Amino acid sequence: MVVVSLFNPACAIDNPDAVDYIGELEQREQVFLESINNSKNTTRDFLIAYDEYQIFLDKELNQAYQLIKSKLPEARQQELKISQRQWIKYRDAEFELIKNNWSRENFGSSSGISRGSYRCKIIKDRVLQLLHYAMNY
Repeated sequence: MVVVSLFNPACAIDNPDAVDYIGELEQREQVFLESINNSKNTTRDFLIAYDEYQIFLDKELNQAYQLIKSKLPEARQQELKISQRQWIKYRDAEFELIKNNWSRENFGSSSGISRGSYRCKIIKDRVLQLLHYAMNY
């Protein structure tokens, strides 16, 4: 039997001597994930935890963007800027879909938790992507 893993379809060879930006992110985000995963959370606690995590991820996104930008030559910096603007359009469209679909009418009181989780996933994926780029330098 052959098992094929598709968990990480993007392949790149990272510089083994580079700083482990992903590991550092995972350490910094631990406090937010613990807050989200607290078994004693009320719905309000979940909403607050996801809001705080999203604020954290937005800051991480800005830092990751600046990091990779600082490593790129001028011509590639412009391409990164264009890419990031397109990603922001994608993010905004996804957030609109999430807001309109995962509503209280459709999903009850858990809708806010789902919205927070999906928004954070979208931002974190972009942070990870940018950090993976940076690890090539």
